[in-house]
Amino acid sequence: MLTACRAVVMGALLLAQCGCASPAANTVSTGENDPYEATNRKIFALNESFDKNFARPIAVFYVRAVPEVARDGIHNFLTNLGMPVTFGNDVLQGEGHRAVDTFGRFVVNSTVGIGGLVDVAEKTGIPEHSADFGETLGVYGVAEGPFLVLPLLGPSNPRDAFGYGADVAMDPTTWVTFQSSSFFKLGKGVAGITDERAENLDTLDQLERTSLDLYATERSLYRQHREAEINHGQPNLEDLPNF
Repeated sequence: MLTACRAVVMGALLLAQCGCASPAANTVSTGENDPYEATNRKIFALNESFDKNFARPIAVFYVRAVPEVARDGIHNFLTNLGMPVTFGNDVLQGEGHRAVDTFGRFVVNSTVGIGGLVDVAEKTGIPEHSADFGETLGVYGVAEGPFLVLPLLGPSNPRDAFGYGADVAMDPTTWVTFQSSSFFKLGKGVAGITDERAENLDTLDQLERTSLDLYATERSLYRQHREAEINHGQPNLEDLPNF
């Protein structure tokens, strides 16, 4: 409970801070909606150091030590645990078809898929997608605000930071308590970080090798990715040039 409350409060404070603070003393570039670039780059460097010394080595060990079939099972299980949050945001966005798909995937994989370890829903043709509250706010026209880099969490913005806190509060596992539930939640978090880092090992390695400015590249990719998610993969017709 405290974790969820802290996450929501953190998002609210970020919204207030970025809405009230003057960027003049911290401005390097506004071309990419990044008035706090100087501070963002410092946090980015700390995140890269953490990734280089901890997250990536753990992910490499995980890939080498754990068979692929077991990694797939863990990934499927973690994805299935996130379905209630996706379903809630589908409903909030008024996306009936996507909500039905999410509910169907959760029911099929939780039962026939042995608690989500096997993605049976994919084999039956039920498509997978993700949805979060930051995306929901974007669907309803809430602006992203200035680009931010959050400690450990990485690229974000005030809208998505607040959305992250709302998703934590929306997640049923946040509120479930049982004997050793704290260890379960800690294990879920560590497994989620390890799984996500392992899934992107090759992609991030190539990005680092080919980028002249990794910070600028990740900033651009993050903003493009979020816009695509808000538009559900459809092109943004509002930004077409006026011929």
